[in-house]
Parts: sequence; C-alpha cells; structure tokens
Amino acid sequence: MRRRFLAIAGLFLWVCVFAAGTSAQRQLQLYATIVDGTGAPPASVAPEDVRVLENGVEAKILKVEAIEWTTKVQILLDNGTGIGSNNLTQLRTAVRGLIEALPPGIETTIVTTAPQPRFLVRATTDRQALLAGIDRLAPDSTTGRFVESLGEALQRFERDKTDFFGAIVMLGTTMGDNRVLDRDVKQIFERAQKKPTTVHVVMVSAATGQSSSGGVIQTEVGMSIAKVTNGRYESLAAISRIATLLPEIGAQIAAKAGQSQSKQFRITAERPGGGSGEGAKISMSARNGLAVTAITIGSSQ
Repeated sequence: MRRRFLAIAGLFLWVCVFAAGTSAQRQLQLYATIVDGTGAPPASVAPEDVRVLENGVEAKILKVEAIEWTTKVQILLDNGTGIGSNNLTQLRTAVRGLIEALPPGIETTIVTTAPQPRFLVRATTDRQALLAGIDRLAPDSTTGRFVESLGEALQRFERDKTDFFGAIVMLGTTMGDNRVLDRDVKQIFERAQKKPTTVHVVMVSAATGQSSSGGVIQTEVGMSIAKVTNGRYESLAAISRIATLLPEIGAQIAAKAGQSQSKQFRITAERPGGGSGEGAKISMSARNGLAVTAITIGSSQ
C-alpha cells in the first residue's frame, strides 16, 4: 500500500488506499492532525469523536492514540568515483549547509555509500559531532552502492519502534552498481511503507572523465521512491548546485518538523465487512467541536 500525505482545511479528507489485496488486511491505521475550536490539538480524542468511512460505509473505530512526533534524518552520500576527489570540498560544504539548516536537537545520521554503506556519524543530536564527521569524509575509488544504502537506511527506520517522521536525503551519482536485484528494489518500497518517511534524492551526473554506469537503475529507483514518499527529486548536471540545494532541502525538512503535525492521533479502524480491496476511498471527519486538518494513511493489517 502506498502512503500519501494530505494537508487540507476541512472536515472531510479523501484519499486512495492502495492495499495489497490480501484477506489479512482487515484494519486501517490513519495518522490524523486534529484541532479544537481554537485551532490547537486537543489533549485527547475518544473513538466516538471521529468517523471513518471506506467507500461510503462506516468503519468501526477500535482505538485512538495520541502521538508526539519527532523527526529523524539520515544523510546518505556517494563518496565514490561518480563524485570524484576533486569535488570533495564542494560536497563537504553542501552537507555542512544541510546540517546547519536543520533545527537543533534533530537526530541525524550520516552514511557514505562507497565502497559499501558505512557510518560516517552514527545517530546523534550533537551538531558539533555531525560537523566534525564531515571533515572525515574521504573519497573512495569504487562506485556508490545506491540501492543497498537506501535499503539499509529504510531498514533502520523500520526497526526503530519509536514514533517519528523519517527523512532521508540521498546524494547519488550516475556512476553506480549494476548488480542490483529486483527483490532488493521491491524491498525498498515495502520498507518505505512501514514508517511515515520522506525520501529526497539528488542525482549528480558522473564527474568529468568518468563514464556513467548504473545510472539508469539509480535514476529510476530514486525518482520512484521520491515520488511515492512525497519527497524531492533533483537531477544535476553540475555538482556546484549542491552547495545551495542541500541547504534548501535541510530547510524544507526543518519547516515540516516545525509544523503542527508534531502532535497527531493514530486511529485504528476495522474495515467495513473485513474489506481488503484496492483503490478504496477513505474519508474521515471529527465530531464534538473537533476538526481534521491533515491525514496520513498508515499500513493496512
């Protein structure tokens, strides 16, 4: 099932749920921003305060849980031959700008992708440690492992049992690994469904003097994962653009982290008649002086 995020002022929110169509998917999870008459999130929401319809039929609300969201960021950097050692200074400058654009206190991880995914800085909220890690960024003579690195990053989010919005910023190049299995690509999209996650992808043309290899695979995966997670995809002919682009993406993540969606309610509903069909229309509204202003569709169960 694909997750879509909507921010709409109004009582009814309509989305399409792309379910796998198995009989086991008899429940829906909705992440909703709900406000009272003053525009502030209420202290609590009872099951009778909300109404969920699937294809016009009312679903049974099983439970409503308040969630205080945080934001966690992973930065994945191609440090291989596609970037080239001559461009390493520009890469360091761009990543510094990205980190400095993030609000203080956001847990951030930095990973290099060549010759394989490796932690440059493990998850930390210490900005000085992150900036110091950038100084250790070194070039590698192999190509970045785009698909493998993205898969591992999403797996880290999947295994994290806390409530958070995940953001991945991935810098790849058109020099990549051609040895990519279909099952690994499929797993990336499956993992992206497990947590509310946005993936931003920046794809840079190979450094001067390098022939492109694996670029088609990485471009297709990058464009697709950015689209289905409502992320940003940018294709760059010149690496010089990253000096302003990565800080822009950092500011975009910061803006979302500061929105009112930091407090939401997770609604678990039983689908009418045990439904599991694809393309179902889901609507949600609130009662008793409350209003729904945004909704994220979580996983079906």
